[in-house]
Amino acid sequence: MNKEQAKQLIKDTFESSFDEEKIIFFIKNLLNEINKDAFKYSGSYIKESFRERIKSFERLGKYFDPDGKRIDILIVYLKKNTSINARTTLRNFIAGYLQGKYGRTSIKDAALVAFVSPDRADWRFSLVKMDYRPEVKPDGKVKIKEEFTPARRWSFLVGKNEKSHTAQSRLVNILADDKNNPTLKELEEAFNVEPVTKEFFEKYRELFIRTVDELDKIVKKNEKVRQDFEKNNINTVDFAKKLLGQIVFLYFLQKKGWFGVKRDADWGTGPRNFLRELYEGKHGKYENFFNDILEPLFYEALARERDDDFYSRFDCKIPFLNGGLFEPIGGYDWVHTDIKLPNKLFSNNRRTPEGDIGDGILD
Repeated sequence: MNKEQAKQLIKDTFESSFDEEKIIFFIKNLLNEINKDAFKYSGSYIKESFRERIKSFERLGKYFDPDGKRIDILIVYLKKNTSINARTTLRNFIAGYLQGKYGRTSIKDAALVAFVSPDRADWRFSLVKMDYRPEVKPDGKVKIKEEFTPARRWSFLVGKNEKSHTAQSRLVNILADDKNNPTLKELEEAFNVEPVTKEFFEKYRELFIRTVDELDKIVKKNEKVRQDFEKNNINTVDFAKKLLGQIVFLYFLQKKGWFGVKRDADWGTGPRNFLRELYEGKHGKYENFFNDILEPLFYEALARERDDDFYSRFDCKIPFLNGGLFEPIGGYDWVHTDIKLPNKLFSNNRRTPEGDIGDGILD
């Protein structure tokens, strides 16, 4: 397939709830060929120390790379209240499998694993690899020591509430190559997040510069905003830094399901795309997203303690967060000073160089 087809396949697979048929089709195209050797384990077949978190697991097949390395393809279904971010537990479970402690007794070099949450909406696609290295003991004898790569370095968080740009940028070349089967080393490089981290900060810097530019325009045109900023010794650079920091922190809480929780529901049950729902007007209509939605969220909903945490403006529970992050910078008058950042700064339909739609803060 060509690269555009490969990107679309990644998007179809990773921007939706977990679908076993989709992941099988994706894996077959990623590796070009797999040996079907399936089995399923649940209940007492799960090691006792993992039964509280893992409901069942199954192997879809196994793959031998051009260097003879064996990679098993697994699906691990998690129990309720087990997070797909419980990385140490999940990695250790796969580590035991690779060592042959359960499943099959044979030793494997690595596994491609889909860790699936109970509601299947969010899941994690991971590469877990086992390494061997010689270790000289005090008596001079050489012992082979097993090492496991941390799952956090080799994972993509995916699902219907996630964008797949990172997975596209890392996996598209392997997926588009129908002639050459990938080596384990090539898969490791594709899952390596270090280049992605650099790319993230480059994108973050671009958004920061655009935010400062928009604030500069507002301060120049709006006398009331300019006076408020001067009175409170606020500059647009610091304002932009705080705004982006606030939104990054909101994404962290959003993933925990702490926003948009219904009045009588438990914390953690809120939508994982609450900020997007706010932007789409699902929790109240608005004219200007920052002025009418974000500022009340920051400086009223999150900054003030309420008996039942219910915030009537958005018709849901919002947690009280004690601390300076959600206090107006410099004490500016957010109620009477209208800072109308353009809505397109937060989301738009621009096509990025990578082929994604939208280059706003929420995109």
